Amino acid sequence: MLGLLQAWGQELGFSQIGISGVDLSSAEPGLLAWLEHGFHGEMDYMERHGLKRARPAQLLAGTLSVITARMDYLPSQTPKDWQAVEFAGLSKFDQGTVSIYARGRDYHKVVRQRLQQLAQRLSQHIGPLGHRAFTDSAPVLEAELAVRSGIGWRGKHTLVLNREAGSMFFLGEIFIDMALEPTPPVTEHCGSCTACIDVCPTQAIVAPYQLDARRCISYLTIEYAGSIALELRPLMGNRIYGCDDCQLACPWNKYAQRSSLKDFDSREGLTGASLTRLLDWSEEEFLRYTEGSPIRRIGHAQWLRNVAVALGNAMRTSSLENPQWRSALLRRADHPSAIVREHVAWALAQDPEAA
Repeated sequence: MLGLLQAWGQELGFSQIGISGVDLSSAEPGLLAWLEHGFHGEMDYMERHGLKRARPAQLLAGTLSVITARMDYLPSQTPKDWQAVEFAGLSKFDQGTVSIYARGRDYHKVVRQRLQQLAQRLSQHIGPLGHRAFTDSAPVLEAELAVRSGIGWRGKHTLVLNREAGSMFFLGEIFIDMALEPTPPVTEHCGSCTACIDVCPTQAIVAPYQLDARRCISYLTIEYAGSIALELRPLMGNRIYGCDDCQLACPWNKYAQRSSLKDFDSREGLTGASLTRLLDWSEEEFLRYTEGSPIRRIGHAQWLRNVAVALGNAMRTSSLENPQWRSALLRRADHPSAIVREHVAWALAQDPEAA
């Protein structure tokens, strides 16, 4: 059965297929401790779902096995030295940096649709099958299931790592009411390396395998809609949606694979775009440029908040004087959103000439 699933999965754009059991009880203490520390920030749904994440049968009654899948997402035209290129982009103060995974089509739609097709093929082969597909869209311990099924091991940044693909991939699952033989886990290969911990701009990886989301730039720019802590704003640099630093620094990502799908190729306007242009996007433009993109979910006001912080950092750290930066911020100074106004005011105060 595994051979068939792998063959079908490859046809659908998946790079790897595994099978996990459903007893995740050994992961429950770690999940509870993470929640008790408040590391989930304002992601209230994490606490609300609680241990349901570690109990697949509570999410889909009758679940006996979980089919896990890996889908690589580096754009097809990604250069060989992509890690160095991406790090260099963080020094281009006048340009916004969007996490690589979000530069193309919304992965939720791409991965889930293909998981559904995989489940349908299995059902056609074996008969009626109770199933449900997920990808970062429900209370599922995705990384835990991926590790248990041999997709990879858990890196110190908490992401799943694979010897042949690094960590630049999406995970997906199909819960099924059929018992399949689990695929074996793999050994860990991080050793004494702490590159991901050392590079994190906000030191959000508080210890190996422990992430405080409240300090993570991905959380701050995507999940968190409030006022960003003053001490964290300067550390965000020009990152306006997500952060890839821990992955850029990881030695295993020299093996990261390019996607076979065009869906994840970078869209025009999201790579190398000037911060002034991005701040000037009207809500209509924001919706147009982010149609079918995971970025759209944060909304226009939060987008402006993120870009304003990046512009403030540009004015504070760049040796170049650009009057357009201040002009762009002033055009947003009276925005209806109090959150936008606050971050714009902070950004304007970063101008050395304003001191």
